[in-house]
Amino acid sequence: MIRARRICVTAVAVLAALAGSPGLAQAEQPHDSRLLSATDDNSLPPGWRIDGESGARELVWRAPKTVPMGDARVEFRTGDRLLGVPKPAKDGRTFRLTLDEARPTQLSDLQVTAAGRRLDAAAEDTHKSRSRGARVPAQAPANDVDPGRPGSYRTVSGEYDLDPVRLPGFATPVEMRAQVVAPKGATGSRPLALFLHGRHSTCYKPGTEDDITGDWPCADGYKPIPSDKGYLADQQLLASQGYVTVSISANGINAQDWQAEDAGAQARSSLVRQHLARWADWSAHRSTAPAVVREAAKADLSRVLLVGHSRGGEGVNRAAMDSLYPPPAAEDGYKGPVRWKVRGTVLVGPTIFGQNPVADVPNVTLLPGCDGDVSDLQGEDFVDGTRGVSRGTALHSAVYIVGANHNYFNSEWTPGQAEAPASDDFWTDPEQPDPVCSPGAATRLTAAQQHKAGSTYIAAAARLFLAGDDRVRPLLDGSGKRAPSADPARVLTHAVGGRRSGGFLPDAGAGVTGARVCSAIDPDPAVACLDPETPGSSPHFAWWETEQETGRSAVDLKWSAPGTAARITPAKPLSLRTSQKLALRVFVPPNTTGTKFDVSVTDSSDRRVKLGSVQVDGLPGSGSTASYWAQELRVPLTAATRAGLDLRHVKSLELTPRSPSGRAWLMDAWGWAPGTPAVKAAALPRVDVGRTIVKEGDSGTRTYRIPVDVSGHGSGQVRVYVLDPDSGRAENRLVTVRPGSHAIDVPVEVKGDTVYGDDVAHDIAVKAVHNAVVGKHRGGLTVENDDPEPEITLSPVADRVTEGETLTWRLSVDAPTAVDIWAPVRVLPVTEGAELSTKDVDPQWLEDWSGDVPDPERPLSDANLWVWLNIPPGSTSVDFVVPTVQDQVAEPTESMRLAQTDRNAEPLPDKPVLTGTVLDKP
Repeated sequence: MIRARRICVTAVAVLAALAGSPGLAQAEQPHDSRLLSATDDNSLPPGWRIDGESGARELVWRAPKTVPMGDARVEFRTGDRLLGVPKPAKDGRTFRLTLDEARPTQLSDLQVTAAGRRLDAAAEDTHKSRSRGARVPAQAPANDVDPGRPGSYRTVSGEYDLDPVRLPGFATPVEMRAQVVAPKGATGSRPLALFLHGRHSTCYKPGTEDDITGDWPCADGYKPIPSDKGYLADQQLLASQGYVTVSISANGINAQDWQAEDAGAQARSSLVRQHLARWADWSAHRSTAPAVVREAAKADLSRVLLVGHSRGGEGVNRAAMDSLYPPPAAEDGYKGPVRWKVRGTVLVGPTIFGQNPVADVPNVTLLPGCDGDVSDLQGEDFVDGTRGVSRGTALHSAVYIVGANHNYFNSEWTPGQAEAPASDDFWTDPEQPDPVCSPGAATRLTAAQQHKAGSTYIAAAARLFLAGDDRVRPLLDGSGKRAPSADPARVLTHAVGGRRSGGFLPDAGAGVTGARVCSAIDPDPAVACLDPETPGSSPHFAWWETEQETGRSAVDLKWSAPGTAARITPAKPLSLRTSQKLALRVFVPPNTTGTKFDVSVTDSSDRRVKLGSVQVDGLPGSGSTASYWAQELRVPLTAATRAGLDLRHVKSLELTPRSPSGRAWLMDAWGWAPGTPAVKAAALPRVDVGRTIVKEGDSGTRTYRIPVDVSGHGSGQVRVYVLDPDSGRAENRLVTVRPGSHAIDVPVEVKGDTVYGDDVAHDIAVKAVHNAVVGKHRGGLTVENDDPEPEITLSPVADRVTEGETLTWRLSVDAPTAVDIWAPVRVLPVTEGAELSTKDVDPQWLEDWSGDVPDPERPLSDANLWVWLNIPPGSTSVDFVVPTVQDQVAEPTESMRLAQTDRNAEPLPDKPVLTGTVLDKP
C-alpha cells in the first residue's frame, strides 16, 4: 500500500501551507456539484466530477483554495493506483485529468496526493508519534577541513540574458538568463559550478502579498520571479574559493512542464547543456562572451559540477546522463557536441520521478528533514537506486539535514529575503504544532541556519568532486564528521560506492533467517516494509509508478527479547579483503533511543567472529516527516583479521539485538575503506520509452508495438513493468537490452468499433537493474477514441403533477456508449409565477443533492441545485426526479425550471430550458 497515505495533514492545512497563508477558511463554491447515477453506486466524492467538452472527457477536482506551484507532482489516485498527473487550470484550484487511463467504473477511493501528502481529505492526527518527544541528535566531532569557510579570492558578479531557445514539446521559447559569480584575477582555468532552481511560481505583481502566477512570459503589470538569484550566497562562497559559478533561470520550463510526460526532466537537461555549450564557446573565444564572463576567471569545462534544487535536481541528473549517453534526437533540445565533463552533481531536496539516477557520476543529495514540498524525500533514490547498476566506484552520498525545509535553500523562496511573495513550505496547525518542524521547535532551523548548512555541503561536494580534496570526504560518506560552518544544524550522512566492496543486499538473492525480507512497495501490509498505518514514512520506500515493485527490499528485524540473531547469507560469498571496516545502513523508528546490536560475520569455513557492537538512535520525527532514514554504522574488521577469518570468502552477516525489544531495518552492508577512487563511466546501453498515438478505427483488429529506443553500447538488464489499463496493476519481467535490439517488445492489440468511449493508454515503465541507464522511463501506446460524442438531450417525463407526486425529466443519449456519460443540470429561477420552495420538496432529497436544508424557506433555485447525472455504459438514459410533498396550505400553481449546463454551471445556449409545474392538491 502506498506510503503516501499516512503522510498527510488536513486539506485545509496542506493548502494553507502551499499558499503560505497562516490559515484557510473553507470557501463555499457558488455551485457545489452533486452527482446522481442511475444506480446511485457510481457517485464521486465531493469536489470531484467527470466533465468534458467536444468529446474530451476529464476527471476534475477543485481545491478549496489555490494550490501554488511546487516541485512535487499533484497526482490523482484511486486507492494504490496512479490514475495520472492532472493539468492545473489558471485559477490554481482546478485540476483536470483526461480520461484515457482512468475508467469511471474504477473511480473509487479517489485521492489527490503530492509527494505522499493527501491534499483532498482530512487525515488522522499526524503527531501521534510525538509521545517520546523530538530529540536533538548529538553533535558530531568536527572534521579536519571545513569547506564552509570563505576563500581568499576576490569576486565579480553579474548576469547575462541571451536569446531564448525552443525546446521539443514546449510551445513557448525558454529564457537563457543567468547569474554569474566568479573569482576575479585568478590564474589559469577554474572549475565551473552550474545551479538550476526548481519548480516555483514564475511571475508576481509588485506591491501585492500573494498575486503570483505560473504564466510565461509574464503578463503586463507582472515581473518574473528571479529564482535564479536564490543561490547567490552559495555562489559567493564557491567563487571566493576559486570556482566559477552560474545560476540559470528556468521559468519558461516551470510554466510548461505540466504537459511533459517526464515533468520537464529532459527539457531541463537541454537547457543546462545549452548553457554549458555557451560556456564552452566562451572559453574558446573569450571576446564573444558577455561582459561578466570576460571579467571572470576562465572556466575549465573539463571540471563541471551541476547543482539542482528540487525538479532542478532531477534536471541536472538528466543532464549528466545526457552528457554521457545521448538522448533520442527528437526529444533533445541540444544538438551539439559534448565539450564538458560533469565530475559530480549536488541534488537539493530533489525529485526523481523516474527513479533513474546516473550510477557513474558521483553525487551528493541533500535531504531536508522538514521538507513540506517533496515530503517523501524521494531523492534518496539517487543513492539507493545506483546499487549494482554499474561499476560502483562513484560515491553517492545522502546528507540528511534535521530541521531544514524545502524552500529556504533558495533565498528567493524565503520570506523576508525574497523579492516576490514567499512562504515556509512546511505548515502545521498552530493549535497542534509539529514537534519537529514547526518554527521554534528545538530541531527546526531558521532560514539563515539552513541556507548556511546548504552552502557548506555544496562546497564540500565541489571540493571533493572538482578539487579532489579527500579531506572533506568524511563530511559526506557516513564517517560521522561535521563542518562547524554548518552549526547548529545537525547533519547525518550515509553513502554507497566509493571504496566500498562486497555488499550484503537483500535484493540479490540473499537468504535471511531470524528476520524477514520486506518489500519497499507492496499493497500487502504483511509484505511491505512499513505498515500503511505507520505515522510518517521512509525515503527508502518512496513510491514510483506501480503499486508493487520487484527488487526494492530491506531486512526487517523485530524482537521482544535480546539474543536472536538475524542472519543474511548472500547468494555467494563476498570479499572484504581490501576493507578496513564493515559499514551498515540501518534505521530504527523515529524518536527511539539506545537500539544495540552485536555484529558478526562467518566465512566459508564456518569460522564466526564478532566484529563489535553498534548503537543507533532514531531521527527526530513526527507523522508529517520522512524520518525512517538509514544511518551508517561501522565496525572495524580487525577482530576478523586477528581470528584468521578468510575475508576473501565471507558467507554471512549476523545482527544480534542486545536491546530488550525493538525494531530495525537493514538496507545493506558493505566493506569500507577510506579514499575516493577515480571514476570512469562505463559504456552502457540507454533505454528511452516513447509514445505512439493511434486512432482506434471503426472495425478490424490491428497490432501495434510500444516504441522503445535502445542506444549506447554494450548490453545490460532493465526491469520492464507492463501496466494494465483497466486495473492499473503491473506485470514485470527482467529484460536484457542491447543497442538496436527489440528486446522490449510489448505488442498492443487494438480493436476498432463505432461506440463512443475513452482514449486508452497502454503504458510501460522501465528501471535500470544492471549495466544500463534509463532516460525517459515511461511511455506507451495511446489509443484515441475516434467516434463522435453522443447527442445528449433532456426531455420531460412527468412535468405537470399534483403536490405529493414526482416531477421527472429524462437525460438521454442517441446511442449507447462504452463509458459513463456525465452531464450537469441546474435548477434555475422561474421567470413568471410562483416558484417551488425548499419546503415543497422532500427534505432528504434536498439534503442529498444540494447539501441544503428546507429552513429558512426560499426559492428552490437558491438551494445550489447543480446536479451531475450519470448514464452508465450500455444505457441510453437516466431520470432526474424531484419528489414533491403535500401540505395543508392552499397555494397557487408553482413551477421550477431545469436546464442543461456547461462545466461552469452556465445554461447551454442551444438547449431548451424545461419547466415543471406542481398543482395544489384539491
